[in-house]
Amino acid sequence: MSVDSLHLALDDATGGAVARLTLRRPAKFNAMTRAMWRGLAEAVHRVAAMPAVRVLVVAGEGGHFCAGGDIAEYPGFRFDEASLRDFHEREVWGGLSALLACDKPVIAQIDGHCMGAGVEIASCCDIRVATQAARFGAPIARLGFPMAPREAELVAREAGLATAREMLLQAAVLDAPTLLQRGFLHAVVPDAAALAADVAARAERMAALSPEAARLNKQTLRALAGGAGADALVARAYAYAGHAEHREGISAFLDKRSPVF
Repeated sequence: MSVDSLHLALDDATGGAVARLTLRRPAKFNAMTRAMWRGLAEAVHRVAAMPAVRVLVVAGEGGHFCAGGDIAEYPGFRFDEASLRDFHEREVWGGLSALLACDKPVIAQIDGHCMGAGVEIASCCDIRVATQAARFGAPIARLGFPMAPREAELVAREAGLATAREMLLQAAVLDAPTLLQRGFLHAVVPDAAALAADVAARAERMAALSPEAARLNKQTLRALAGGAGADALVARAYAYAGHAEHREGISAFLDKRSPVF
């Protein structure tokens, strides 16, 4: 699938168990257009419906993840309240919410610029790995506008309120080691080659695990992130008892063999 600078492909090395979604506008550091936001939602929904796919990797082309939104488009819609609301609530949030709702593990492979929309997309991913050269921020105050509420809530939850304040109120640009220390990143590697190898190894390991366990864990974590208490989840938490993957995992351990999920 290739839609307006978004490319979705299956990884042959894993037999299609890993899907890769690449932002492909290197001349603009992969800045998101409105069509790309719509394409993001479409691509993630497609991945979610593919039983063979167990892990999704989101990356950028040309040494950068995503430099934000395409500012060249902004005069066409940002100065009208209704069209601005539609952009953020339908197009942007449509893409981000599709990532958040995906029951397959999602890995962000981050290099170079990760700004604004890039930080938001990365915030939707379960695992975030970056190079030393990656830079993070949301300096939109320089453009005279705030971050939309749902998007700000997402970034504040994943990056932390202190980091969100620094990005939004100071227009600060932070380096990868800082965001590793603050818990936004899971790992920082030296360069693009190490990044590709690290992400590929993680994706391969994750693809070998139980898809059912991943789905249930993501649903639980999503509910907890949304403010649900654990008590509210107990009623249906153990319905997996008779599932085939549950039986296979326990049997494989007892038989001292690798499980086949």
